[in-house]
Amino acid sequence: MKHREGGTPGVQWRLFGSFAVFTAVILALLWIFQVVLLDAFYKAIKVNEIKTSAHTICNGINSSTLQEDLQRIALNNQICCIVCDAQGNRLYSESAVPNCVIHRLNNWDLAMVYTLTARNGGSYFERFPQEIRQSVTFFGEDTAVLRSQESPEVMIFAQLVTRSDGKQLMVLLNSVISPVGATVETLRYQLLTVSLIMVLLGLLLAYLLSRKIGQPIEALNSAAKTLAKGDYEVRFEGGGYREVRELSDTLNYAAQELAKTERLQRDLVANISHDLRTPLTLITGYAEVMRDLPGENTPENVQIIIDEATRLTTLVNDVLDLSKLQAGVVPMEREVFNLTESVRSILTRYTKLTDYHIVFYAAQDVFVNADELKISQVVYNLVNNALTYTGADKSVTLRQSVLDGKVRIAVSDTGEGIPQEKLDDIWERYYKVDKAHKRAQVGTGLGLAIVKMILDMHGGQYGVQSREGVGSTFWFELDAVPAPGDSEPALSSGA
Repeated sequence: MKHREGGTPGVQWRLFGSFAVFTAVILALLWIFQVVLLDAFYKAIKVNEIKTSAHTICNGINSSTLQEDLQRIALNNQICCIVCDAQGNRLYSESAVPNCVIHRLNNWDLAMVYTLTARNGGSYFERFPQEIRQSVTFFGEDTAVLRSQESPEVMIFAQLVTRSDGKQLMVLLNSVISPVGATVETLRYQLLTVSLIMVLLGLLLAYLLSRKIGQPIEALNSAAKTLAKGDYEVRFEGGGYREVRELSDTLNYAAQELAKTERLQRDLVANISHDLRTPLTLITGYAEVMRDLPGENTPENVQIIIDEATRLTTLVNDVLDLSKLQAGVVPMEREVFNLTESVRSILTRYTKLTDYHIVFYAAQDVFVNADELKISQVVYNLVNNALTYTGADKSVTLRQSVLDGKVRIAVSDTGEGIPQEKLDDIWERYYKVDKAHKRAQVGTGLGLAIVKMILDMHGGQYGVQSREGVGSTFWFELDAVPAPGDSEPALSSGA
């Protein structure tokens, strides 16, 4: 595993360290609870056990099956129990512990314990230390009635309870706390062995896991740096987990899109350069001819210079319009206007193109709420595109139709058509299906990109239908609105 540049640990080291710390914490907790705190936990459990048993007996003191209950409790919890009165007379007794301490007590001893319990508020608990003792002191009073000659620690618990007949009894229990020193020593050796095994396995697992997660991420990072340097051919290999694979797929898609954008930018520069160079060459050539040959200073040559200068102006304006649309700085000025009449007005600009046959079919006038200037630019650019790529018959057809409250304008040509796999790309700037830059009869080659941006601003639908060898139909749709003074929009119609 390698550190990242700059001294900051990489993801592999972080994962490895985190897993190692986690393993160490788990082992530390095992040692604390199984070795250090085992004796304390065991004694606490035994104390709670004897007190719970006493409370259970007290709750069933009026039961007719009290003797059976005592036997069951004694066997289940390995305790001795005695139920006696204030004089030490035994009413019930059960033993499950060899050499039980309380069963050595006589009536006088039991009466003394009763008195001590009453003096202590109704309950009394005593635990004998493990060392051998010859006497036990109750509240400063020395008595020899309780003796333990055994090494295990002994507990007694007494609880006063009043029976239903009003007679007060004492429940006295005795339990043994076995020494856990040998058990702790055994656990210590076992935990030592287990800890060594867990450390080795934990470190191995941490190493493998960090490699499985970290290496694909480091590979993606390295490939991303290559991509940042402009190498769009780099490929991101995603291994390991699903998220890493999805990230690699996303980065591969981004690299493809960047490569595509780079190609489009190169094409854009090349095509704009071509469209700038051609009119400049014509303007320069005709101007030099007119300067050197006075006889060539004719209105026709001047008109050529004017036309080419106009083409240059149009190209620059289209580039500026596209840039503004992409930057989102062009304001929308919506108004209700007659879309049908606007299309007719645009087509009158092409009356001088005597070689082309342009027809427009519209059954009725339809109004829309949109930016009239920008929608006119959409129609203008679609017609220019059709004029550029139409077939030998030089025919362009426009059709207006209304359906479900939407008006559609479709512009058709009879050109060579567009392959299906390239239909989504034609809306890009200067995208060429055959990559052969054909100078448009009208327009600049940026028209479809401008159309896309304007219709996106309006939230309109648009698309293209094309068949190779037949031609293409570009269309767009806008919401139809009632004409000024009407309450209903145009009815459905076709053309």
